[in-house]
Amino acid sequence: MGTKKSAQLLRKASRIIPGGVNSPVRAFKAVGGSPLFIKKALGSRIYDADGNVYIDYIGSWGPMILGHAHPKVMAAIKKAADRGISYGAPTELEITLAEETLKAFPSMDMVRFVSSGTEATMSAIRLARAYTRRDNILKFDGCYHGHADSLLVKAGSGAATFGVPDSPGVPAALARHTFNAVYNDLDSVKKILEKNAVACVIVEGAPGNMGVVTPKPGFLSGLSRLCKRYGALLIMDEVMSGFRLCYGGAQKVYGVTPDITCLGKVIGGGMPVGGFGGRRKIMEMLSPSGPVYQAGTLSGNPLAMTAGIETLSLLQRKGTYEKLIKTTTTLCNGIREIAKRRSVACRVNQAGSMFTVFFTDRDVANYDDAKTADRARFSRYFTRMLKAGIYLPPSQFEAVFVGLAHGKDDVARTLDAVDRSFTRL
Repeated sequence: MGTKKSAQLLRKASRIIPGGVNSPVRAFKAVGGSPLFIKKALGSRIYDADGNVYIDYIGSWGPMILGHAHPKVMAAIKKAADRGISYGAPTELEITLAEETLKAFPSMDMVRFVSSGTEATMSAIRLARAYTRRDNILKFDGCYHGHADSLLVKAGSGAATFGVPDSPGVPAALARHTFNAVYNDLDSVKKILEKNAVACVIVEGAPGNMGVVTPKPGFLSGLSRLCKRYGALLIMDEVMSGFRLCYGGAQKVYGVTPDITCLGKVIGGGMPVGGFGGRRKIMEMLSPSGPVYQAGTLSGNPLAMTAGIETLSLLQRKGTYEKLIKTTTTLCNGIREIAKRRSVACRVNQAGSMFTVFFTDRDVANYDDAKTADRARFSRYFTRMLKAGIYLPPSQFEAVFVGLAHGKDDVARTLDAVDRSFTRL
């Protein structure tokens, strides 16, 4: 796996960058071999350092929903760059993107922009703790909300990939304030809330960091009711799901009104961005309106705001989500049909334009279910697909992201590769 130039670059990078990468899952450790170093991307395609071309289903881990280097987004960014790339001061662009974000998420009266999803979730938790005057938080096994200390307790995503659910460097005294419940199991939540004063429950809108898992009917609404009963705030982490399920996120699909929503990825159109928002009474506790401190030099920078504004505008065109979901569903149904014909035990979980192929004969509704998946089989599948020119997330516990640039030919080529990859798998 890997290419000659990529292998050379990895050796060079490993001498000066830990593991040769700037985010762990990129290292391909879960699937063997060495990572590809990417030179450019356009539409549904990504090009490695040797010039090999792949159909890309990572999409920069979600934000490239329009496809890579969309001409209108690129033109807007270039125009903005001509005016300067960062001011460290307010701009009208921030107001415009905030207005569009609030229209998409009626549960939010106000929003604060940051530069990453991790910043959004850690800031939301700080705000919830201040608002409720409680220290404890509750999260779910396998849900990943960034790498802030309080959240690296039985986390999914990269932590699951490397088998390190509790990262060294997280103080035990801090970890004691994080409780873990079982996703899709309201009883496990209730038992914790009954015995402990919890500031907030944080949950992914549709988990994508233990692989894609969908909430069972009534789970999210039941979670909301429990939070109200026991005085905890409900934080919905829609960094992934915010614009991936529909324009308005999982909370719109499942009819839930969270107290705080965390966003990222798509709202920056591929630029580094995050955001969190909620009811006015809660949000006005943030400095400088209130006592809860949060700051960032590059928060709301003009390039990210411009890319986000253009992306959200394009996503609101008629028929956009119908096309996106149809493409994703065609892929998922195709994989299921091939698996049945090839006698390969797997489950294909879909949430909007995200999906995961789990190599297990068990339905996947939580992290324990996800861990029954055959990782060695996934590794062989990943390797075969990569050789066929299909670039998938290099971990069983990640989501595949379908974009608007994926056309019928991409789907046909992908399903053909799946068919060949499933042979004797």
